[in-house]
Amino acid sequence: MNYKLSLTDVADEQVRKAILGPLVEYNTSQAGPGNGRPLVITIADEDGKIVGGLWGYTGYEWLFTQLLLVPASHRGEGIGSKLLGMAEEEAISRSCTSAWLDTYEFQAKGFYERMGYTCFAELPNYPTGYSRYFMKKSLRGAAHTA
Repeated sequence: MNYKLSLTDVADEQVRKAILGPLVEYNTSQAGPGNGRPLVITIADEDGKIVGGLWGYTGYEWLFTQLLLVPASHRGEGIGSKLLGMAEEEAISRSCTSAWLDTYEFQAKGFYERMGYTCFAELPNYPTGYSRYFMKKSLRGAAHTA
């Protein structure tokens, strides 16, 4: 087989799909269908503009929270807890048993710990001078009131 390697800094969605398709096919052949579904909760201002929220997905009985943002002017009001609680409840309804996410040392590790997450891995000096934490939580028997 002849091939050519190309490096770019352009995130072309078609290229991503060309890489992802065979990878999902292989993963499914090994582990069964992941039943992946997006899970998105938005925070909108009075004009309907999206100003924050939660972006993640469920698959292989896990919730992955990729992004969680509460506007700085509304932090400390319990909105983050509500977002995460809503996502976890939806994940449970999708038959998820666990959740995971990652956060930086200068972000919200303490918040996630208060929400029941524990650190299972640390990547030191990413970025330099800080750590990136990988955290998980069991959703079994979890009951939330968001």
